[in-house]
Amino acid sequence: MMLSAEPGVSDRATGPRVAITGASGLLGSALAVRLREDGSTVHRLKRGTRALAPDIAWNPDAGTIDAAALEGVDAVVNLAGESLLQRWSEGRKRRIRESRVRSTTLLARALASLRQPPRVLLSGSAIGIYGDRGEEELDERSSAGSDFLASVAREWEQAAEPARAAGIRVTLLRTGVVLSRRGGALAKMLLPFRMGIGGRIGAGGQWMSWIALTDWVRATLFLLSRDALAGPVNLVAPNPVPNHVFAKTLARVLSRPALAPVPSGAVGLIFGEMGRATILASQRIHPRRLLEAAFEFEHPTLEGALRQEIRG
Repeated sequence: MMLSAEPGVSDRATGPRVAITGASGLLGSALAVRLREDGSTVHRLKRGTRALAPDIAWNPDAGTIDAAALEGVDAVVNLAGESLLQRWSEGRKRRIRESRVRSTTLLARALASLRQPPRVLLSGSAIGIYGDRGEEELDERSSAGSDFLASVAREWEQAAEPARAAGIRVTLLRTGVVLSRRGGALAKMLLPFRMGIGGRIGAGGQWMSWIALTDWVRATLFLLSRDALAGPVNLVAPNPVPNHVFAKTLARVLSRPALAPVPSGAVGLIFGEMGRATILASQRIHPRRLLEAAFEFEHPTLEGALRQEIRG
């Protein structure tokens, strides 16, 4: 990582200090491993009233955070938020929203109050901000959607405003479908496809904007060190594909057929609103700002990404 610690703020012997919320999740844990490999000190924000150093205590539900422990941290990566991959009830939708907005508000205000604030806050967001857009090609200049996930993402991004207003560079990580055998959507697909009962979902024409976990981590490290990159950045590979292409490619990588399509109606029955808003939604996203900044994807094609993430 090119982010460097400033004299008098961080100990150069231990490298930059980076705080991460959501550090136990798929993305946060992979990022923490890479940061430590690169010589950074990782401070995980852990829920509770106390935490053993280098971890930092916070409780977004109670509105408490050990702000003093954040003094002199070089960078913060905010990935906290309840999983979307569950059947939504009104209570769960409320928790999905609050887990993102409340935690980001608490963190941004705490960072803004510091004598020695971090130089950068990378704050989580999602391509769900664009809504279900069919065949439309979208990038960071595109308008937001109007459905539930879009409204959550708008509030999530806005919650980081206190940090930006305090002079901290705030970059918003609009993340697509992250491919990893360890978790997320791909992990849930592997068993049925390995059993030969996988296939397209619905008509299969909905666009999927994906990124290999390896490239998500690399892009996040890239954004930590690029002072000019503030505001929204799409963390997706440059080659989105329709769902039917995704299904055929995954089946080919696993040497299995893809002959068992899942009807759209079944998705609605099994997953309810969540399925319609995520699995059946079409989002054809372009990583314009990453490419303009000369970021090079290690896995720009779907088949290569799947082979890397599944077989490692």
